[in-house]
Amino acid sequence: MSLDNIGLWGVIVLIANIYAIIGIVGSRAEPLKKALWIVLILLLPVLGFIIWLLLGPRSAR
Repeated sequence: MSLDNIGLWGVIVLIANIYAIIGIVGSRAEPLKKALWIVLILLLPVLGFIIWLLLGPRSAR
């Protein structure tokens, strides 16, 4: 994998994590749960995003 591809994947992961954090902040979850989800996303960017997609709090609409 070339450095260009690695950079592209990094940008994609960054955008996905920003999307997840915005969704977490906009959800109706308790503040402690929001904080824990955000920490998970920041510590494990790819795996945390996948877990959030499957199990995370939903946005308030």
